[in-house]
Amino acid sequence: MANESGYPAPVPNADSKPYWEAATREELVLKRCSSCGKHHFPPRHLCPACWSDKLEWTKSAGTGVVYTFTIMQRAPMPVFAQRVPYVVALVDLEEGPRMMANIVGDDALQTTVGERVHVCFEERAGGAKLPQFRRGTR
Repeated sequence: MANESGYPAPVPNADSKPYWEAATREELVLKRCSSCGKHHFPPRHLCPACWSDKLEWTKSAGTGVVYTFTIMQRAPMPVFAQRVPYVVALVDLEEGPRMMANIVGDDALQTTVGERVHVCFEERAGGAKLPQFRRGTR
């Protein structure tokens, strides 16, 4: 997607830094617990299912299903005013976790619950990239 450098860039912390580095390479990664086998999002240092610290980064398929969504009619910050209306969705990823992201593309406003989506990446300030989703499969 085009450089959206006017939009805020993510602020990585110790738990999320590898996630944002992968996003810059246009890869969606998730933490997976080696003890119980569950994937989770957002990244954290302990598994939220079993509290193990035996975690590894795994590449996500980057596909999922829209669990729910809303259409934003007002911008939360002035920089987003040019985007309204836009879609914010909760997406159930193939691997199990649910994540929030925008649905983007010319047909985004036709998003429906239960619809298949695939990841894409939106450039932000400083070369950072933010995972977003498009309707359909690749």
